[in-house]
Amino acid sequence: MESWRNRKTLILGRTDMIGLLTPAEYNDRVEHAFRMHGLGRVYMEPKGHIVLDRYPGEFEVMPSYIEEPEAAACKWVSIRENNAKYGLPAVFSILIYTDPETGFPLAICDGSHHTLMRTGASAAVSAKWLARKDSTVLAIAGTGSVAKGTLATCDAVFPFREVRVWSRTKESLDRFVAEEQPLYPHLDLKPSTELEQVVRGADVVVTGTHARGWIVDNGWIDPGTHLAALGADLSGEQELDPRILQRARVFVDDIRQCIPDGEINVPLSEGLITEDHIAGEIGKVICGELEGRQSDEQITVFDSTGIALQDSATVPLEVERARASGVGIEKKMIST
Repeated sequence: MESWRNRKTLILGRTDMIGLLTPAEYNDRVEHAFRMHGLGRVYMEPKGHIVLDRYPGEFEVMPSYIEEPEAAACKWVSIRENNAKYGLPAVFSILIYTDPETGFPLAICDGSHHTLMRTGASAAVSAKWLARKDSTVLAIAGTGSVAKGTLATCDAVFPFREVRVWSRTKESLDRFVAEEQPLYPHLDLKPSTELEQVVRGADVVVTGTHARGWIVDNGWIDPGTHLAALGADLSGEQELDPRILQRARVFVDDIRQCIPDGEINVPLSEGLITEDHIAGEIGKVICGELEGRQSDEQITVFDSTGIALQDSATVPLEVERARASGVGIEKKMIST
């Protein structure tokens, strides 16, 4: 057996990570993360935040350990809202995959593609478990990287015949459709700068913005709709009219994380809902301990803040595929 002291750490850049897993495989890994969370076979604290007044945005730190397949990982996320003026993306993330027994860094990976896919997969998995089985119309609010992951992973779950996409600007919509429509010739992408037009009548609604005041109106949501709120992951952020939550059966990814930072944080702080209104964590639905949707007329909401387990459940397979494909570079991290 190779000595740990002689092992090397695999370093994977952004282009190395793209294509290692299919959208369906990202869905499978995220579903597994939620299931293990529901079974309590994990170690994870809510994500940590560092917010600096001088730079708009935040830092996030997300460590986790999952028992099966045994893995540990930590993601460091840098969100800088003004990065466009530097020609840089607004979000950087670095993922460190660690051997649980020794602490040896097995891989250091760019987390950008990984994050947009596993974040989109959280919406897709929630739709699989909570949306009506006859859902055919998908609405996506936002055209950033999360929207790309959402489209890829949701397409692997339901045979949507129509996908509506919203952004505040026509320029971002044109870019999104130009990049994405050729990848999905079987889908009809319908862009609009009118959010009501996009949301009203949709079977599944996915929001991926950092709005600090709700943008989806209660009056637009029909009975039977499923909503996955991916954007709010910091205190004060909110995408959905609280009256939607009052009408809905509400699920979260991690209750300790969602109370201060998720879609439910503002309605809770304003007394518009209570913790008793939260049905529970989606992992409990997936592992069979909690009922999900109870009728075709029921509105369901999934509050996804993004949990670190999605990373530790996914990165082992990504690294396995990378090694098999011969991508990345290896670096000896320990001197002999």
